[in-house]
Amino acid sequence: MSGQTNAERGRDVRARLSQAARELISEVGWGGVSTRVLAERAGVRYGLVHYHFESLQALLRQATLEAMSGLLDGTAALLADAATPADGVEAMLLELDQYDGADPASLLFIEGYLAATRDAELRERMGAIMIRFRTTLATALAEAGHPSADEAARLVLAVFDGFILHKGLDPELSGPAIAPLLRTLTSMQSTAPNGAQR
Repeated sequence: MSGQTNAERGRDVRARLSQAARELISEVGWGGVSTRVLAERAGVRYGLVHYHFESLQALLRQATLEAMSGLLDGTAALLADAATPADGVEAMLLELDQYDGADPASLLFIEGYLAATRDAELRERMGAIMIRFRTTLATALAEAGHPSADEAARLVLAVFDGFILHKGLDPELSGPAIAPLLRTLTSMQSTAPNGAQR
């Protein structure tokens, strides 16, 4: 790192701390992460944790939110590339099928949700990420003529969350098995007064 500027070194340290935080949250749980172990995992001096972040909690929060935002933005991109919202939802579900509920990403999400029940700032910021994702889906559904776009988007997001959670308990749960049900939900169209679909 000798050729780096101070700003570049700072960004590198923050990135290493964030990555270490995500790994440790998945491995030992939110409450099991200590500043000392985190610094050791990141390969930085102990004092740099609090130099770059106001607290260990702030670091864990930021690392989790960055991971969630990145994963959801990547998943939402599948919707933009799809011919219809139903196609996009199915593609998103099949993308989530790679997670088994016990992998690092799944555990990070689960730990984040649990921590958010006790951390108002985490809950608010996590909620904003979810609302952004849900709004994108609801807008696509509404533009396709879905009669209950907001409610359907809420239900789809709840199914996605539950899918990850339950895969850790039910190894036989799979995306292809429930995709037809979600396709039915997201393929609905508004019906005009004369009974014809719009």
